[in-house]
Amino acid sequence: MAHPLSRIIDQLKREPSRTGSIVITVFGDAIVPRGGSVWLGTLLEFFESLDIDSGVVRTAMSRLAADGWLTREKVGRNSFYRLADKGRQTFEAATRHIYDPPPSDWTGRFELLLIGNGEDRDASREALRNAGFGSPLPGVWVAPSGVPVPDEAAGAIRLEVSAEDDSGRRLLSASWPLDRTADAYLKFMKTFEPLRAAIARGTELSDADAFTARILLIHYYRRVVLRDPLLPESLLPADWPGRAARALCGEIYRALLAPSEQWLDSHAINQKGPLPAALKLLKRRFDA
Repeated sequence: MAHPLSRIIDQLKREPSRTGSIVITVFGDAIVPRGGSVWLGTLLEFFESLDIDSGVVRTAMSRLAADGWLTREKVGRNSFYRLADKGRQTFEAATRHIYDPPPSDWTGRFELLLIGNGEDRDASREALRNAGFGSPLPGVWVAPSGVPVPDEAAGAIRLEVSAEDDSGRRLLSASWPLDRTADAYLKFMKTFEPLRAAIARGTELSDADAFTARILLIHYYRRVVLRDPLLPESLLPADWPGRAARALCGEIYRALLAPSEQWLDSHAINQKGPLPAALKLLKRRFDA
């Protein structure tokens, strides 16, 4: 029987290089809850399990640092990295989007942002998408009322609109490619259902494999859910696959959490030595 991770890793190898994206997943999912800083050697050991060359990882780290996502501290010949302050609000919004349950107190109204300047549009586009905003027209962004507006879009003109009438619903359908998002959720479930089934059968994973599986699980789920506006239930199709995908992700994540944290206990270090214990919020991820 093939190892339950083999097909997932093979699929990753067939995709364009996403090393930088996986680095961000590692930091957001595993390193930030344990102090935020980690030795480059820890990351290189993890990426070796994915057959990703150390030179590729070093290049990705340099690019992320140059782009303002990471900061580097040298201690002797060793490099230690942590998330930079730049983009932290965007990062924290993405973390809530991934792990927290969808909001249930929708008011029936939507936030409408108007961004006129072309340079401002470019600067805010990725932050708005990661915060859950959709765009029906250039310079126009929509999200359920109450979604935090990222700093990158602080200068936008803000309005509130109702989605109760037909014109409002047409605005929603033009703002988010829900069909593509649904297909992406279905593909995610098809990829990770064999891993869930293997765990349910009692298949034991090493601590290293559990950590690898956990990071790849969140890497793939993050790519879908950050493009999902998490619309209120009343605006979604009855068979919306996002619910089942979140339940699947949560089930696998909880099964992998303890052994994957044991791998970090044994292998991950920062400037002071072993990483501190994880924050309690880690165990609340994917709560209903």
